[in-house]
Amino acid sequence: MKLNDKIRVVVVCLLATSAVAAYKVQTVPEMVKATNNLLVTLSPEQKAKIQYPFTHAERTNFHFTPGPWNGVSRQGLPLKAMTPEQTKLAHALLATAVSQKGYTKATTIMSLEEILRQTESAGRGGGGFVRDPDNYFFSVFGEPSETGTWGFRVEGHHLTLNFTIENGKVLADTPSFMGANPAEVKAGPRAGLRVLSAEEDLGRALVQSLDTQQKQVAVLPGNAPGDIRTGERLDIDNIPDFDINKPTGIAASKLNAKQQETLIALVEEYAYRMPNELADVTMAEVRKPGLDKIFFTWAGGMNRGDQHYYRVHGPSFLIEFNNTQNNGNHVHSVWRDLKHDFGRDLLKEHLRTAHAN
Repeated sequence: MKLNDKIRVVVVCLLATSAVAAYKVQTVPEMVKATNNLLVTLSPEQKAKIQYPFTHAERTNFHFTPGPWNGVSRQGLPLKAMTPEQTKLAHALLATAVSQKGYTKATTIMSLEEILRQTESAGRGGGGFVRDPDNYFFSVFGEPSETGTWGFRVEGHHLTLNFTIENGKVLADTPSFMGANPAEVKAGPRAGLRVLSAEEDLGRALVQSLDTQQKQVAVLPGNAPGDIRTGERLDIDNIPDFDINKPTGIAASKLNAKQQETLIALVEEYAYRMPNELADVTMAEVRKPGLDKIFFTWAGGMNRGDQHYYRVHGPSFLIEFNNTQNNGNHVHSVWRDLKHDFGRDLLKEHLRTAHAN
């Protein structure tokens, strides 16, 4: 059942406010509780759409575009197929998995679908895609447990959040994608809204601070690529003209102290979309190899409104940001864990054990 816009705004605001305390004591038990609170309310038909075995191929199905793909539409249980009470519980589950900042970004991205719908209904294009703030899908993989192995996903246009849990620990919270169309709302009551403004502004501040010699190393020649290089690929080890194992650009160790501070703030803007206890572990992993192993690359224009792209690339992670579509007003951004996307090692172990039996 679909909430009207006024009710949706009230629900989102209440959840964002009430979840603040939970972020400070974020635990897997809270995820388990929130997931089960939702599952117990579902009809058999709803549950058949939302829950899969942990090893099901759908768990590693990664999409942030509207679809369908090869004739197959997005899977899971969408908010629009939930009752108002179930919608609240789904938002409560999302709130256990991300930080207050991450929750605000995620729900604002959802709300941009209404702006797209209004813009496209006025005859300014859209390609026939369904634009609906309630067209965001929840999926659960395995049985939620404080000791077992399971996961869940929240996915829709410009939002894909994946979580893999094992023995009471979040093993992976990637791939994590957030996008925005429009990147900046140009007209109407929400004019000036830029949901991913910090990600864009920090990257631009860093490239603008580089001196001539630094730019020669950091800035790629020519225009920015048309999208993030990893795209919706699961296998990011085989991308044409891009070696995931060989970062390019300028090493963070070649930046001055202020520039290094800006770069770390940029990485933290992505990492702390997740709860502090997860983000702290992520940042420790980022810093561990040393600043000489972290690289920053920029392509495209360097002024506000220019089409541009950047990436921050280290041994354990890859951040990509692209704002080239719609004349530089359509953002795609992603965090990929080069070791643990979807809990890769865990999945391999499960398949090995199952095959042995």
